[in-house]
Amino acid sequence: MARTNARLIRFAIFAIVLIFCGYILSKGASTNHSSQSSNNSSVQSKSSSGESNAVVQQQDNSVVNNSGTVKATFVSLARNSDLWELVGSIRHVEDRFNSKFKYDWVFLNDEEFNDEFKKVTSQLVSGNTYYGLIPKDQWSFPSWIDVEKAAQTRQKMREANVIYGDSISYRHMCRYESGFFFRHPLLEQYEYYWRVEPGIKIYCDIDYDLFKFMKVNDYKYSFTISLPEYPATIETLWDTVKNFTKENPQYLAEDNLMSFVSDDGGAAYNGCHFWSNFEIASLDFWRSEAYMKYFEYLDKAGGFFYERWGDAPVHSIAAALFLPKEKVHFFDDVGYYHVPFHNCPVDANTRLTKNCMCNPNDDFTWKGWSCTSKYFNVKSLKKPEGWEKYSK
Repeated sequence: MARTNARLIRFAIFAIVLIFCGYILSKGASTNHSSQSSNNSSVQSKSSSGESNAVVQQQDNSVVNNSGTVKATFVSLARNSDLWELVGSIRHVEDRFNSKFKYDWVFLNDEEFNDEFKKVTSQLVSGNTYYGLIPKDQWSFPSWIDVEKAAQTRQKMREANVIYGDSISYRHMCRYESGFFFRHPLLEQYEYYWRVEPGIKIYCDIDYDLFKFMKVNDYKYSFTISLPEYPATIETLWDTVKNFTKENPQYLAEDNLMSFVSDDGGAAYNGCHFWSNFEIASLDFWRSEAYMKYFEYLDKAGGFFYERWGDAPVHSIAAALFLPKEKVHFFDDVGYYHVPFHNCPVDANTRLTKNCMCNPNDDFTWKGWSCTSKYFNVKSLKKPEGWEKYSK
């Protein structure tokens, strides 16, 4: 009987301890949740005229030990309707890279983001999230554009089945990505950015800080896929560029990548460009006098609307002409997909060590229509062993 009573006493004491511990844990969890909730803040950015040009919703993750060491951010131009395609992109980037480095993410839209978009994306991103509104004058026809002439171009391109040829919004997007995104107030605090679009995939684990890699090596622009542009969309682009460089030869860099974008010393454009839906680049390069004057010159020429100039050739030509060739970098170990092209490391060891989930036979890098082989030749870079196997 005494032994039974002793057991009951020990059991009662044990139960009391468990109840007390449970109370403490639940109390701590509640306190932590309240603390995190109090860190959420909203910021309203005003232009010099007092008009709102950036609506920002910030999720403060400063309680997390950020390991990223560069002033850098991801940038996504998206609409509310893009949310669920973008969710997949964010998940890929976070799982493969950003969960280790916790960089910020800036979302830009020509309309205000709704609460669902903000709530879902802020929960997925390990860094801080910011939501910006694009000023109307940067997403509309500038005053010098003849809208009737622009409409005639869209009609002709529609009849010719030119991709996005009849789209007004696509032209606004290309113009904005070419000359304005880096001026948004939300980007002022950053040196580098990584552009992420809805529907992309990252195939490989990235165990080093790509932003730090860019900064330490003083790279100003980087890419994963390159290819020729549709000639029908850029009929006068190169002539406009040549007129600009003739008037401003001081901006041309020595030992640049002219041979990447031209096969005849600059007489004609071969169409090669870095696919800008993936680009990690220096914001200071776009903010430079050379690029700002270059964009202004192109913008006044009207080719974004009278033709269908894309931000990819506009960015690529600038990087090729205004930067020394050693300032441009090709990432061969990221693994990237944007419909319809894949970048998949052809080196088997890279794929195994980085847990890449891609088929090297799908890789576009060394195919005949890719411009990356030309890039390697122009920079006298050694191609990976066995690349020929994946060139057909």
